[in-house]
Amino acid sequence: MRKSPREIIESSRQIGRRGLMLGAMQLGVAGALGWKMRSMQLDHADEYRLLSDGNSIKIRLLPPARGLIHDRNGVLVAGNEQNYRVTLTREDAGGDVEGVLRALSRLIPLPDDRIAALLEEFSKRSAITPISIADRLTWDQFSTIAVNGPALRGVTLESGLSRSYPRKGDLAHVMGYVGPVSDYDLSRIEEPDPVLRLPEFQLGKVGIESKLEDVLRGSAGARRVEVNSAGREMRELGRQEGIQGSTVQLTIDARLQNYAEQRLGDESAAAVVMDVRTGELISITSAPTFDPNAFVRGISSADYRFLMEHDHRPLADKTVQGVYPPGSTFKMVTLLAGLESGIINAGWRSYCPGYTTAGGRRFHCWSRGGHGSVDAIKSLEESCDVYYYDLSQRIGIDRIAAMARKLGIGVRHDLPMSAVAEGIAPDRAWKRARYDQEWQVGDSLNASIGQGYVLASPLQLAVMTARIASGRAVEPRLIRAINGVSQIPDTPFPELDISAANLRVARRGMDAVMNSARGTAKRSRILPDEWRMAGKTGTSQVRNITAAERARGVIRNDQLPWNRRDHALFVCYAPYDNPRYAVSVVVEHGGGGSTAAAPIGRDILLFALAGGLPPLSAVPSDQQVPMRDRNEAMELFEPEPAPAARTRA
Repeated sequence: MRKSPREIIESSRQIGRRGLMLGAMQLGVAGALGWKMRSMQLDHADEYRLLSDGNSIKIRLLPPARGLIHDRNGVLVAGNEQNYRVTLTREDAGGDVEGVLRALSRLIPLPDDRIAALLEEFSKRSAITPISIADRLTWDQFSTIAVNGPALRGVTLESGLSRSYPRKGDLAHVMGYVGPVSDYDLSRIEEPDPVLRLPEFQLGKVGIESKLEDVLRGSAGARRVEVNSAGREMRELGRQEGIQGSTVQLTIDARLQNYAEQRLGDESAAAVVMDVRTGELISITSAPTFDPNAFVRGISSADYRFLMEHDHRPLADKTVQGVYPPGSTFKMVTLLAGLESGIINAGWRSYCPGYTTAGGRRFHCWSRGGHGSVDAIKSLEESCDVYYYDLSQRIGIDRIAAMARKLGIGVRHDLPMSAVAEGIAPDRAWKRARYDQEWQVGDSLNASIGQGYVLASPLQLAVMTARIASGRAVEPRLIRAINGVSQIPDTPFPELDISAANLRVARRGMDAVMNSARGTAKRSRILPDEWRMAGKTGTSQVRNITAAERARGVIRNDQLPWNRRDHALFVCYAPYDNPRYAVSVVVEHGGGGSTAAAPIGRDILLFALAGGLPPLSAVPSDQQVPMRDRNEAMELFEPEPAPAARTRA
């Protein structure tokens, strides 16, 4: 069918419009391509020329600065210091790693055995992973390598940060330490942060450094660098700095910690100071200690062997890892179990002739002559064992174990410290599960005075004391603030499900221990009424003196070798009428609690109460000169707090 002239004209117009639209689109695309080509050829020519040379721009991770740690008053206890080091990347060494190492050995100390160890490490690692050759270089060594840089293929000089602990051994067991990331460390992490593969990157190994690793590590930065065909860095194209880890503030008072460490002296011992109102650990000290800086810098085999073989176990944190029979410090637990059961009251009496008989065995009191008729207060004041032997048979072990757990023994407390022990508050079910044996009456008698299967850490004994003093379910706390945000709740701890009247009986007994004429720790009492102290001594038997030893004339504990002597324990709190601090002390193989542990606990508590060295008038006159001499021999430090690290009181 032929089109009319009008239809032909209209069709031509439509074709023309489409052609114009198509041409415009083609012109637009061509223009955009032209503009992009111009931009690539003129504006970004250098960058794309580098890329065309084959991986000539590389991304290097920048390790973040590790977060700082302060004590409760802003004293720096873990910081960072400048560290110059040299690294080598196998991919960039031109296939001659050993040759580069030999060249470096002419500039810095690099023994043959170190070179051999490095070559083995290079064989295990990826070719693109930088390996640290040497760190903590002097400025002269650093600059010498820099001058010879063009001849050292694959070598990179770095100026970074390394962890340091200004207070050295004072907080070693609390802080722990950092160290280089090992293959074992990486194997324990499901998706390792790439920054962990950086040479000599430091990872928390134990203590707070390990438990708060994610908080302290920070986030890595990055830099874009231009390298030539030999792998040498030519220039830096861009940099994004890492984000420093969070600043952590502890509840610890570094001054009190320093004093406690020195007061424990050469003993194998532990001491814990807790605020009974907030649960804050003001001091948590294990002796002897060690310098964590040695681990950061790479401890020698000889030094590590010395620490491992030392009979006082300086690497062990005795405050939370060590568990000991609590001895007579456990008697408040048994007494409260009896009072709460309703089977006895404070006036109930037991007659002590120096021993009791049960299950065909004779169980002796520490006083072989006996204590006569004893009530609840006197049982603590003079620490009569027979009272508790009789009481345990009336109430049974299950009630004692339940009270122990209510007071914090046999419970693992949640703290950011390594290997926090649970201890043991044994009962019938526990022995059946542990040994497939039934509980015996003799087990109850031993447990009633903190012997036998009962085990508690110094931390747990401090918690027990704080709960008795406050009547509340106090929990220990070690972190005060993170980045200035308080971690201490404002709400008080809930009240214990223990009668206030029964708690007062236990407190009165502890007061009598320190302040009555026949109290076992009266020589360690505090004289000012405003600091009046209540406490309890304990001596836990490590082993019996054998018949053969007695035949040789060994009849006293101090005649035994050191590691066979009894442990000395002491718990206390003050002020008596308005409790502020609770303290526990354990002296391994120290002998009697009243002679070895109580004077230490008293002095540490006095320092906490006074906010420094207490006046000599606070102790009995016969002890003032020895205290003065001890204090003068100490090297106490007076820190200058960092105001920025302070938080609310």
